Amino acid sequence: MIIDLPSTTTSQVNSKLVELRERGGAVALGRVLTLVIAADDDDKLEEAIEAANEASREHPSRVIVVAKGSKTAAPRIDGQIRVGGDAGASEVIVLRLYGPLANQGQSAVVPLLLPDAPIVTWWPGEGPKAPAEDPLGQLAQRRITDSAAEKNPVKALTTRAKSYVEGDTDLAWTRLTNWRAQLVSALDLPPYEKVVGATVTGEADSPSTELLAGWLAEYLNAPVKRVKSSSAQGIISVTLDRESGPVELHRPDGRVGTLTQPGQPTRRISLARRNNQDCLIEELRRLDPDEVYEASLHGLNKIGGPVAKPAKAAPKKKVAAK
Repeated sequence: MIIDLPSTTTSQVNSKLVELRERGGAVALGRVLTLVIAADDDDKLEEAIEAANEASREHPSRVIVVAKGSKTAAPRIDGQIRVGGDAGASEVIVLRLYGPLANQGQSAVVPLLLPDAPIVTWWPGEGPKAPAEDPLGQLAQRRITDSAAEKNPVKALTTRAKSYVEGDTDLAWTRLTNWRAQLVSALDLPPYEKVVGATVTGEADSPSTELLAGWLAEYLNAPVKRVKSSSAQGIISVTLDRESGPVELHRPDGRVGTLTQPGQPTRRISLARRNNQDCLIEELRRLDPDEVYEASLHGLNKIGGPVAKPAKAAPKKKVAAK
């Protein structure tokens, strides 16, 4: 059920929610969190709402969509409430803000927050350079951006690395879960040797490829090389060098990867790109700081740099026999 409330106020939206709850159409007591979606009022907005609806089947929530409309229009709020089959396991409140109100998302959201429920803010499109300093980000315990949706993905990633605050995360990082799991499991098989170097190949503007290289650079204590390619999208391959031979995970088609390593049979692995829905579901499972993501951001500065080796002791001078 979709209820439109044109030229409304947050007070009127709240009153309508109470009315629906009393009629049994929506129950807020079972909501585990409030998900705030900050986006522009464009053709991609419905994709974000649909992803949130699907995620709510695992994480029942109140979804508040703050959609920025034209800033030159007359100031008004067009509200919409979605419940039942149009809202998954959540209740969706869409607020389209126009004119001077377009920048007042925080004021519009606060009256609609669930009491005592954690808040997650998600920017499915272009997000702020410093999410924790954004008014909607200040409300949240968890802040989700997506560098891949930016005009300059890699630049956006490095900018947010400088402004990182506990609770920040990025869907470009979440898309790496399967890659990281396969690489870790490969190193758990014999021969158990130290990785002495790594090469990560991927699309030039792929933030996920950058983060994967940063993760390896941070934890392997070995030089990591980042190779840019235009032959495919996203991550193409990872090579981990060891004395007995390399471990290679190659995914040229964006769907199926091939894992090869010495002493083990070649394996074909499903490595299809993850959609926003799956990534959002994973991110909503935790509200604590992601320390591995933070470490991978630090690792971005180590990509391409050699690992410092301990200085060798100066040879002792031979003393001539007397």
